[in-house]
Amino acid sequence: MLIRVFTILFPVFAIIAIGYFYARRHPVDMSIANRINLEVFTPCLLFSILADKSFNLNEYYQLAIVALLLVLGSGILMLPIVYWLKLNAKTFIPSMMFANTGNMGLPVAYFAFGQDIMPAAVVLFIVSNALHFTVGSYIMNHHTNWWSILKKPMILATLSGIILSFFKISVPPLLLEPLKMLGQISVPLMLFALGVRLINVNLADWEIGLRGAIWCPLSGVLVLAAALPFLTFTPEQTGLVLIYAMLPPAVMNYMIAEQYQQEPQKVASIVMLGNLMSFVTMPLALLLALPAS
Repeated sequence: MLIRVFTILFPVFAIIAIGYFYARRHPVDMSIANRINLEVFTPCLLFSILADKSFNLNEYYQLAIVALLLVLGSGILMLPIVYWLKLNAKTFIPSMMFANTGNMGLPVAYFAFGQDIMPAAVVLFIVSNALHFTVGSYIMNHHTNWWSILKKPMILATLSGIILSFFKISVPPLLLEPLKMLGQISVPLMLFALGVRLINVNLADWEIGLRGAIWCPLSGVLVLAAALPFLTFTPEQTGLVLIYAMLPPAVMNYMIAEQYQQEPQKVASIVMLGNLMSFVTMPLALLLALPAS
């Protein structure tokens, strides 16, 4: 089992390491690449999976529910903790709610369960990402411009894919194939970008960062444990949601905190230490999620 876990995680952490060491030797600005990934490659990935004729919305509604519960439940669970530790809720809670379902979740799911699990993994990613752009933005600013959110490429790609799937409208293979090819760029680029970001780990706020690194996966597991008895999943889907429950905070939390000037350096510490902690939590998640063989 340990060899299997190593085999699954090695490609993920290898690409992160390549990004990290490349950026150490050749300082690189990933802002343009990240923007293209957010506006082109990842929307193509979402659309191509949702619009594929093999995708059936009815098969994944319970996954959408558990993704919703993981996000909102983690936030609610953290409220008394924030009060007890006397932390700034706007700084701490979003990083506990919104996990790294893109950079870490999608590739780990792929290497753990193969291509067949990707539609389910994408559903978890879509729900979490949509909540991040809506609820997350509202937490930071109650006067959020909802129209500008709806115009984001990932939201448009998601809505378009869902509509085509719901009405069973087929996309010609001639058009779908290049979108799939563009979508395949997104996951390794996410991992490479995460490695580049790790060179900026700031240990000045290590205490709040360590708390976040511990509480983010722990809160997810507690919410999932309460929800699972009421849901019906295949063994692979159960393993998938466990992996997603234990994911570290999303890198996007730092970008949004910087945009709204909500103590971005503290959020950066939470995000980066949380992702470093994933070197421990992801092997543990896989040991629990994978069937014994």
